[in-house]
Amino acid sequence: MIQGKPRVLDRADWATHPDLFWKGHVEGHTLGTGVTVLFYSTEEVGGGPKWHVHPYDEIFIIREGRALFTVGDERFECEKGQLVFGPANVPHKFVNLGPGRLETTDVHVSDRWIQTNLPDPEIEAG
Repeated sequence: MIQGKPRVLDRADWATHPDLFWKGHVEGHTLGTGVTVLFYSTEEVGGGPKWHVHPYDEIFIIREGRALFTVGDERFECEKGQLVFGPANVPHKFVNLGPGRLETTDVHVSDRWIQTNLPDPEIEAG
């Protein structure tokens, strides 16, 4: 069995924003692993990823701030130090409740980031 090699990535290898330190991603296939990691950060209250779905499980680690998560038909508030499990094929989104910055580390159980954006039923019903 061939084992993967240890790797160290610098911020420049994954970051996508010059000022928000924890914003970017690394896909597992580039490292020879089955996990993709996204780093999300926003200071905008009400800001966050829009309604979408993945064909694999996702784990959200709330590292800073507070968020309102919608996973399927369930809504719940989360804060720094909590984890959220998002099952495969269940649409979800979250928004920054503020005050201040929201930072999450999102673990995608896939070697690639696969996301399908969907019409938001809350916006359509509004």
